Amino acid sequence: MGMSMQGAAGRQSSRRRGRRMQPMSEINVTPFVDVMLVLLIIFMVAAPLLTVGVPIDLPETEAKALNSDTQPITVSVNAEGGIFLQETEIALNEVVPKLEAISTTGFSERIYVRGDANADYGTVMKVMARISAAGYKNLGLVTQQEQDG
Repeated sequence: MGMSMQGAAGRQSSRRRGRRMQPMSEINVTPFVDVMLVLLIIFMVAAPLLTVGVPIDLPETEAKALNSDTQPITVSVNAEGGIFLQETEIALNEVVPKLEAISTTGFSERIYVRGDANADYGTVMKVMARISAAGYKNLGLVTQQEQDG
């Protein structure tokens, strides 16, 4: 009886050796998941760094944040009176022509004016007056929410 079992086991192993190896039809997703997790971490760290812009100390108010679906055009006035369209410094007389060049929806384009808390009030108002006189109607001031305490 011991011999017959050994003979059967010997035949099975010879069959396995004679058979060709079948290609594995399963996909190994572990390297894919590893790469995706690394990319996720990289984008989570890099995303806040992409919204730097012009450094401005915004005044604080009690106004609520606005919900916006599209990215608005931003005009900034820093403490020294410099005027920036997005992140590019421009002169006061260039504000309207540059806005007309980059606006995609015409005069209904949403434009935010960011004025530094230490900026000259007159300079901020001159910028807003030029934009409003050109016909842009969706004009808003950007502030930070007040921190209680």
